[in-house]
Amino acid sequence: MNLLERLDARVALDNEERMLLDSVRAMARDEIAPRAEHHDRTGEFPWKNVEAINTLGLNAMFIPEAYGGAPMSYAAYLSCVREVSKACASTGIIWATNYHAMKPLIDWGNEEQKQRLLPRIAEGGLGALAITEPGAGSDATGMRTTFREDGDHIVINGGKTFITNGDVADLYLLFGKWEGIAGAKESISVLILEKGTPGLSVVRLEDKMGTRASSTASLSFDNCRVPRANLLGQPGDGLKILFASLNKSRPSVAAHALGIARAGFEDAVAYINERRQSGKKILEFQGIQFMVADMASELALVEGWLWQLASWVDAGATDFGQEASILKMRASDLAMRIATDAVQLLGGYGYCKDYRVERLMRDAKITQIWEGTNQVHRQLVGRSFLLK
Repeated sequence: MNLLERLDARVALDNEERMLLDSVRAMARDEIAPRAEHHDRTGEFPWKNVEAINTLGLNAMFIPEAYGGAPMSYAAYLSCVREVSKACASTGIIWATNYHAMKPLIDWGNEEQKQRLLPRIAEGGLGALAITEPGAGSDATGMRTTFREDGDHIVINGGKTFITNGDVADLYLLFGKWEGIAGAKESISVLILEKGTPGLSVVRLEDKMGTRASSTASLSFDNCRVPRANLLGQPGDGLKILFASLNKSRPSVAAHALGIARAGFEDAVAYINERRQSGKKILEFQGIQFMVADMASELALVEGWLWQLASWVDAGATDFGQEASILKMRASDLAMRIATDAVQLLGGYGYCKDYRVERLMRDAKITQIWEGTNQVHRQLVGRSFLLK
């Protein structure tokens, strides 16, 4: 058992969670991974992978039992995200987005909303988190989508961009500004938009560098009418809901990045154990051993932080924003670095699409950008040390 396998064995999961994780690993290895190259090449949405995930009932692991779920620990969820992402980064983010989009409904929704909406996700529905706009990325206060109260309905106008699952989602967690409330921060509100709502349209799908099978859509809202019963909390509650949800979705993005990093590391180590130069395995050269040691030690440290943060969340912690920023930043930087080093270690083969590391390098890049760019996370951590 190597260093990383020992670390995996120490993750605090109960027997049922370990059995599920074993099933996820088998599914990822036998069903998802073999299809990854095809979906990357064609950009086709991986519906068979979604079906495989739903066969295991993975959405249920983060939904309360009262609404059709079979909840497990946050550590178990993160472990599954990493394994699915290791097999196919596109499929990993499709599934993780269900959590990102629906966790605020679980945490902030009222009983009627949860009874009505959450069973759809527990049964295998897809969710989307709609925040970003062409002029509002890391600074969500710049969004221009509007919510206008009209009797028992809310009328939505505006648009969103770079929305994962935007063209396939059953439920959207949508952020906008409530007309009549002054202030860029104070007016932000959030509601659930349901698939098929008149006035909701997909404007375009992006042709991306990586995670190509994960659909990324631009959406338009033209006088969409949503029941006021779909408003999460009260008008103006959006910013606090957003910050709370990002704190839990950023470790999920980190687990996604670490799945990519693990895949790159394992492919590179397998190759340099087989490939020979000057009569020696490549891994027998001291300089290569130093590269492997650096990759393995950073993986161990960042994954150790992932499991530490997961243990805090499972213990009921709520104040871990800076810790989540550190994790997301370091995990995504590591994914990009390991994927790049894996290409280097495979040499010319690593630059060819016949080998997975070429895809991993493209997939890794987005992890440094979404859920707040790493420059933003460095700013969040750095400014926390300003003396008041």
